[in-house]
Amino acid sequence: MMVDFTSHLTDEQRDQWQAALGLAQTCRYDAEHSQQVTRLALRLFDELVPLHQLTTSDRFWLQCAGILHDIGWVEGWQAHHKHTLNIILSAAELRFNSTERYMVASIARYHRRALPNLKHDHFAALKEPDRERVIKLSALLRVADGLDVSHAGYVKDIQCQIKDQQIVLTAFAPAALTLEEKAALSKADLLQEAYHRKLRIRWQKIS
Repeated sequence: MMVDFTSHLTDEQRDQWQAALGLAQTCRYDAEHSQQVTRLALRLFDELVPLHQLTTSDRFWLQCAGILHDIGWVEGWQAHHKHTLNIILSAAELRFNSTERYMVASIARYHRRALPNLKHDHFAALKEPDRERVIKLSALLRVADGLDVSHAGYVKDIQCQIKDQQIVLTAFAPAALTLEEKAALSKADLLQEAYHRKLRIRWQKIS
């Protein structure tokens, strides 16, 4: 069942969201995984507001990047993050202005592999404040993607405790998930750099 991501959107954002969702469907995206990653990324955003101090508009760009992050699979698994970038940058149906398009494309592209770098044209094309947004939002998407590495939707919710040197993420799931924990921690490099704290994951068992 499709998660309702529209309840707090403006009319303009709803139109942009429907266009993004339509593109994802055209690219035959993995709906359950993409929705799960998007949901977890938004939960991370909400839990870490005291650290990133971003806006509801930034939250929406994360939402769009989350639903689109794996559409590059339509071109094959290898380098699918780069295919995702290129599809978002070129898709005529997306209703983003130039800056919005580069931001969403960059956030989605950085969900795996290389970190944001000025050697990347799409990232360098953004102004400094927007590059900072991309870094902070990509960091959340990377961890969320790791928490659903199995594409099984095991993690039902998360909570974060912000400490001086740590972010303690409590994941609610039917059991402690070694694969998901390992993947999330391996992809926490950007989060730890952007938020200046180590990520620790603990598990809360739920039925």
